[in-house]
Amino acid sequence: MDYNQTLDYLFARLPMYQRIGAAAYKADLKNTIAICEALGNPQNKLQCIHVAGTNGKGSTSHMLAAVLQTAGYKVGLYTSPHLIDFRERIKVNGKLIEKEYIVDFVEKNKFAFEKIDSSFFEWTVGLAFDYFVNKEVDVAVIEVGLGGRLDSTNVISPLLSVITNISFDHMNLLGDTLEKIAKEKAGIIKDRIPIVVSEYQPGISSVFNTVAREKKCAIEFGSKNYKIISSKIENKLLQVSILNKKNNETLEYELDVTGTYQLKNILGVLSALKMSIDNGFIISEENIKEGLKNVSKLTGLLGRWQTISEEPLIICDVGHNEEGIKEVLKNLENYKYSKLHFILGVVNDKEITAILNLLPKEAIYYFTRASVPRALLETELKLLAEQCGLKGEIFPNVKSAIVAAKNNLKANDLVFVGGSTFVVADALSI
Repeated sequence: MDYNQTLDYLFARLPMYQRIGAAAYKADLKNTIAICEALGNPQNKLQCIHVAGTNGKGSTSHMLAAVLQTAGYKVGLYTSPHLIDFRERIKVNGKLIEKEYIVDFVEKNKFAFEKIDSSFFEWTVGLAFDYFVNKEVDVAVIEVGLGGRLDSTNVISPLLSVITNISFDHMNLLGDTLEKIAKEKAGIIKDRIPIVVSEYQPGISSVFNTVAREKKCAIEFGSKNYKIISSKIENKLLQVSILNKKNNETLEYELDVTGTYQLKNILGVLSALKMSIDNGFIISEENIKEGLKNVSKLTGLLGRWQTISEEPLIICDVGHNEEGIKEVLKNLENYKYSKLHFILGVVNDKEITAILNLLPKEAIYYFTRASVPRALLETELKLLAEQCGLKGEIFPNVKSAIVAAKNNLKANDLVFVGGSTFVVADALSI
């Protein structure tokens, strides 16, 4: 098989959560353990940082990888989902895994893995571990796919675990309260392995404290260690002043990832880096500054408050749950525009009404559908949106929606593309 045939094999034969939803979710680690055993348990040969959370875990993973890379480490980075190319999921120092490696890996392991009845995600986790060992990385930053306790990545014994924040998402699988969701995320906490929680959230932080005590591990909250003093966007960089509460030192950083939600993430990143230094990593303050200023350049991060076009101004963001959409709206407040053209698509297993009720009624909407089976039909989305006071037209795909928005634009208008990771993926693929 060549590369394209190999991807077709993976997508066609194996359940993929991003495409079909809950039917692909495995409620135990049995398959992943079997895969790792078949590969010689590569996960046990890696030094890892494990990152979970509802929102921000992808950005946090990329920021950590960028700083570690700047500090001179050879860094593996495993994230999901991909937006344009499957290989985005597995990188070393920002470079995508080679096509040939994927082809050879699938060819070598497909009969053994078929016997295990592996899911798409289980396959890719095994591939990532195998690749990082083969490339002899110094450290691998591993992002959780969904939840934590039962996620396929949760077979590692990391040097450090990070949990970003907790909000409502995937409630059909993780639970219908923040406490239940927090318990699932807390499943990545291991015996005597330090844990950083980016945001102290009253009411649920006790969940993490309780598990940390049970596991006898040190726990720190990023927002208790650091405080945002001020922030602004200038020269296409998010410029941030941060107070280190432990020594009253003021820190100045510039981030090339400019979404305002990064202000929450950076507090966890700084705490995780400090904990990494305490555990033997050699990372200077200059490494941190340089890494944070070049996250996208060093790691290839996509879809986080990304400007697709300057003229006309088209921005996309992968925020797709209630908390993520709130952050999108905060970011939009930083722009002066005459009219907002909102290209919106969602998946069919989200709490859609809660999201729709947040959206500005004065915007012009282009209701569309991403190119995945989980996508909610644009006709159904429009009906739900109209019940929430939103007005617009339907479009069968993201490309046609973008074309229509461009044709309707007037001077100083802004186009935003979002509502689903897959809508953003389609937009970036055009």
